[in-house]
Amino acid sequence: MNFTNRDLIAFFAARGLGMTAEPGGKVFPATRRSADVLAVLLSECAARGVEVRCGEAVRGVERDGGVFLIRTEKSTLRAGVLVLATGGASYPATGSTGDGYAFARALGQPVTEVAPALTPIFVEDYPFADLAGIAFQNLALSVYRDRKRVSRNTGDLLLTHTGLSGPGILDLSRAVRPGDVLRVAFLPGANREAVRKRVVDAVAAGGSRQVKTVLCALPLPERFVRRLLDLAGVSGETTCARLPKTARNALVAYLAEFPFTVARLGGWNEAMATRGGVALDGINQKTMASKTVPNLYCIGEVLDIDGDTGGYNLQAAFSTAALAARHIARPSI
Repeated sequence: MNFTNRDLIAFFAARGLGMTAEPGGKVFPATRRSADVLAVLLSECAARGVEVRCGEAVRGVERDGGVFLIRTEKSTLRAGVLVLATGGASYPATGSTGDGYAFARALGQPVTEVAPALTPIFVEDYPFADLAGIAFQNLALSVYRDRKRVSRNTGDLLLTHTGLSGPGILDLSRAVRPGDVLRVAFLPGANREAVRKRVVDAVAAGGSRQVKTVLCALPLPERFVRRLLDLAGVSGETTCARLPKTARNALVAYLAEFPFTVARLGGWNEAMATRGGVALDGINQKTMASKTVPNLYCIGEVLDIDGDTGGYNLQAAFSTAALAARHIARPSI
C-alpha cells in the first residue's frame, strides 16, 4: 500500500509512457513495448547519477566492519548500504540465476527452500497432445495427494503438446508435486457435482441426437469431444438413446473430474516466478531492511513472495523497491 498499482501507473504516465488495461485487468504499456518501460527506468537512473555496470558478474558479498564488500569479476566495491534485487531463479537467460540467495546466506540472512513457480504441468500418459491450443475458461481445478484434496483453484486452462498450462494451471502449480492427481471439471463455472448433473441431463434429453452433438452444445470444442468419445469407447455416430450406461458414466466422469497424474512441473526455464527465497520473518516489512544485518535490504523476487499470474510479481518488485528506497533516503523515518 506504500506504492500501489495506481502509483506505478502514475509514475510511468508522468514520464510520457501511458498504460492501458485489458478487460481481464492486466495492464500493459500503451506502446506494447517492454523496451519503453526499460527506457524510462534507465532515463531516471541517469538523471540521478546511478551507475549501471553490465557484464560484470558479482562473485560474492561479505561484511567488513560497517561496510559491505561486493566482489565482481573485475573489482571489489565498498558500500555502506546493500540492496539485494537479484530476482529469483526463473528465466535464467535474463541473469536471474538465484545468486541472490547465496549472497543472502553468506551474510547470515535466512533463506527458505526455492523451487519453480507459475509453471506448466506435465502429466503421465497424456491423451491430448494433438489437441494443443484448445483453451477452456473458468474451470474448477483440484489437486489430490494420497487421495486427499490439498488445493483447488478456478481459472483458465490450455492444452499443450506435452501437458497443461494457462493462468489457472500456472497459479495452481505452486501447490502441485510430482505424483499428485489433478482433477479438472471441463465445463466453465461449474464444480464437479454441477458438471455431472448438466451432462447427465443433457444426454437424458438427447433422444435420437448424437452424443457428440449434445456434448458440443454444452458447449465443448468438437475435437475435444471426439477425443473423449474415443477414450470412452463410444462411436461418433452413437445417439443418446443408444448410449450404454457404462459409457455414459465414463463420459460424465471425464467431464466432471478428468484425472491427470502429474509427472513433473516445468523447470526454471519455463517458470514465470520462483517459490521461496529470503524468509519474510527475517525482513522488516515496513522498510524491507534485514532484521539481523544492518543496512542490508532485500526486495523483489529474491524474497519469499510469489503471486498469481497477471503482473502481481512485477508489482511486488516495484512496491518493495520503492519502500526500501524511501527508507534508505530517509533513514530516520
